[in-house]
Amino acid sequence: MGAGTEPDGSSRSDEEWERFLRESVAGAVDAPKEPSARARAVAKRLRAEPGRGQEGWRSYPPPRPKRRTGWYAAGLLASLVLLVVALAPGRIVDLFAGDDPDSPPLAAETARPTQAPPAEAAQRPTMDKPFRGSPAASWASGAAGITVPKAAAVGWMSAAEVERALARTRDFIVASGLDRGVLRGERPEKAIALINPHQKDVQDLLKTAFRTPSEKNDPLLLFSRFQPSRTHLVGDVVKTRGRLTYQEGERGALQVTADVTFVYPVTPADAGGNDEIVRTIVRREQVLSWDDPDKVITEPGTFSIVSHKYDMTNGGCGAPTGYFTPPFGTDRQADEAGTQIDPYDRSTPVGRGESPGDECGKATRS
Repeated sequence: MGAGTEPDGSSRSDEEWERFLRESVAGAVDAPKEPSARARAVAKRLRAEPGRGQEGWRSYPPPRPKRRTGWYAAGLLASLVLLVVALAPGRIVDLFAGDDPDSPPLAAETARPTQAPPAEAAQRPTMDKPFRGSPAASWASGAAGITVPKAAAVGWMSAAEVERALARTRDFIVASGLDRGVLRGERPEKAIALINPHQKDVQDLLKTAFRTPSEKNDPLLLFSRFQPSRTHLVGDVVKTRGRLTYQEGERGALQVTADVTFVYPVTPADAGGNDEIVRTIVRREQVLSWDDPDKVITEPGTFSIVSHKYDMTNGGCGAPTGYFTPPFGTDRQADEAGTQIDPYDRSTPVGRGESPGDECGKATRS
């Protein structure tokens, strides 16, 4: 047999024969490998199991499709939500009630509203959320709720002087209706210091109102006060909503009108674990005159009071005491009579005159 001649008489070239010898030594790349004895034993055992007879020793079953558990989880969650709503609907409403202290307040009031704010869901106030269930929940707190307009020159005042007068007017509102000491019954010294000491009628009121309050001389005409032995304020926040406007008054004076509503949440001083909360709501309209000292006797940095009137609900009725007297417990039934007032409706003028002897108003909501 000659070199390069196969037994069947075929022949290979030298190159093919060389490649054949090289692959015989190294092993062909795609040549099938003989399974080991262990692999053959495992394959035989698997073929003997039921349903495994057709699987090869190298084969494996395709992955089973994943069970769609998402729909079951969503259905379970929905069922739990419905159960919570059925058992504790108040908690769900709280999430959307707008009494969150971190929620943004209502936009500032720049003009008189055209209608009352919409009704809120009926909810009882709590010590943690004393404004819950009222429009005041979305109002700003304290002085932030009083809108001060941009200043321009008026009468005898330049724009800078008008700006200072507007700021001092707001200081008076804060000192008379928001100062914590004044609300606890203290004498409103800071507010009084801003009133023209030469205005006789107002000075006469101030001399007698705190000692012997009467319908004519009642400190509540100008200041908000509660008797600490009877009433405690809830928390540190008083909600406010209102604005200042101005125009030229008599003898070239700057005349500023303040129209502000205050919401005071209070509780009985001797509550003894009772969580009853009443909201005393007071809306004041005060017209102040910053007079030209060359034409009116006044002191620098003070104003004269042209007029003052207010509406009040849940502040008590009867003979003046010099304090708001919110009705608690059975006393609330005594306040059921009287003209109905929506204390949050700022679309109409303030109705009460300058004497608190008018008919006591009944709040349609608080």
